[in-house]
Amino acid sequence: MNKEEIFKFLNEGNFWYEITEHKAVYNMEELSEVDLPYPEADAKNLFVRDDKKRNYYLISVQGDKRVDLKEFKAKHETRRLSFASETDLMTVMGLIPGAVTPFGILNDTECIVQFFIDEDFLKDPGLIGIHPNDNTATVWVKTEDLIAIIKQHGNQVHVTEI
Repeated sequence: MNKEEIFKFLNEGNFWYEITEHKAVYNMEELSEVDLPYPEADAKNLFVRDDKKRNYYLISVQGDKRVDLKEFKAKHETRRLSFASETDLMTVMGLIPGAVTPFGILNDTECIVQFFIDEDFLKDPGLIGIHPNDNTATVWVKTEDLIAIIKQHGNQVHVTEI
């Protein structure tokens, strides 16, 4: 799905959302220069894989949090983790670097990506800001809706403390 298809999907599902259009951003530092309506709900998304390239994970945390992959590995009993390659990102989720987002999971036809979302996104206001498979906008959706969308798609979702 591309940006327009994401918006169509959200409209057809009667999901609440807001869009913030902005210049293309490729990292959290660049995004910090954008005036966002819900900065506390902005997500940092990490696409990682295990050392055997058998398991892929998308980890979403609030933008100001750091993710220690060694701690994540121990807590979730995975093999050693590293960032997935640009090729894996395009092949599995149809995304380019800088546009990593949970909506990319909707392009995961084999449902191999496990989604780990920080439980803090469920706290008030219960929103998450993510790219619509394109890094020129941020879409604000209800966290519970995003979780339901990804589960319905068929991917595993883990709401956890990260």
